[in-house]
Amino acid sequence: METLERQHINIEDEMRRSYLDYAMSVIIGRALPDVRDGLKPVHRRVLWAMNELGNTYNKAYKKSARVVGDVIGKYHPHGDTAVYDTIVRMAQDFSMRYTLIDGQGNFGSVDGDNPAAMRYTEVRMSRITNEVLADIEKETVDFQSNYDESLSEPTVLPTRIPNLLLNGSEGIAVGMSTKIAPHNLTEIVDATIAVLRDPEIDTEDLLKIVKGPDFPTRGFICGREEIKESYRTGRGILQMRARASIDRIGRGSHERDAVIVSELPYQVNKAKLIERIAELANEKKLEGIAEVRDESDRQGMRIVVELKRDAVPQVVLNKLFKLTPMQSSFGVINLAIVNGQPRVLKLKEILEYFIDFR
Repeated sequence: METLERQHINIEDEMRRSYLDYAMSVIIGRALPDVRDGLKPVHRRVLWAMNELGNTYNKAYKKSARVVGDVIGKYHPHGDTAVYDTIVRMAQDFSMRYTLIDGQGNFGSVDGDNPAAMRYTEVRMSRITNEVLADIEKETVDFQSNYDESLSEPTVLPTRIPNLLLNGSEGIAVGMSTKIAPHNLTEIVDATIAVLRDPEIDTEDLLKIVKGPDFPTRGFICGREEIKESYRTGRGILQMRARASIDRIGRGSHERDAVIVSELPYQVNKAKLIERIAELANEKKLEGIAEVRDESDRQGMRIVVELKRDAVPQVVLNKLFKLTPMQSSFGVINLAIVNGQPRVLKLKEILEYFIDFR
């Protein structure tokens, strides 16, 4: 009878080794973007699968379920829900500064509504994604075997645009997280050209070109010093504010002051904000509010906070900023994968790595 060979392993060493393997797998393979193309593996695989399907911006839309099936079957052996959620976010103009996917159907809303099921929605690459995949057929990047070694996939996409700064990124890995703000295309391209022309350019001069992050939901960023700090060190906390104005609404005896909100801080749920304002008014924690309603339509956002006659509009507005998500913070951590290692990067360093890659 065959005897089994036993091996004694210290449980502490095994736990340390196994957890380190798991941590590196999550950091490199799931949660953090690559500094070169600004994409996590799942985003890269979605775009590559769409490219292989011929699902380009100038062709007909294809069912989301078909793309999801290709991604999980060929390149990304994980849950279909996670892949579809990725596709949905890449198509949401309130989540991405420059959407990489052009979606047809219900892809959710700023109110937090769920998207339609993948069997109903349709997708194709957006026009800007053409620049992310440009020249890939010319062997411009390295390829690797997929999970079962039956196909090849690119290790990085040969993007012509600094996507990491354009769309930003957000992810929680093991023991670290990333939160990179999106930016304006013109400013980032101009900054890239400035670094090419003068490699010794400092952050102060770059700040004359890149004024600050450019969030898809617009709104304001308060404090120039915080923006400078995040660009100098790769870390910082930005204070975002909704665009709100004090206006007179109604006619005659019904005329009164109102706070009109037309833009929200990034990632603020409009429906939950309205709920929060109504809740504070009912609990008498926010006095002077007669009614709050959502008058948003296809033309844009419009939240009306109608005030009581004796209310002081500016006082109510200040309290709205203080007590509700109309003022929110964005904690910047410019963490990305550089040569297989996670690193916190300054603005200039991100541009330099992109230039080296190109």
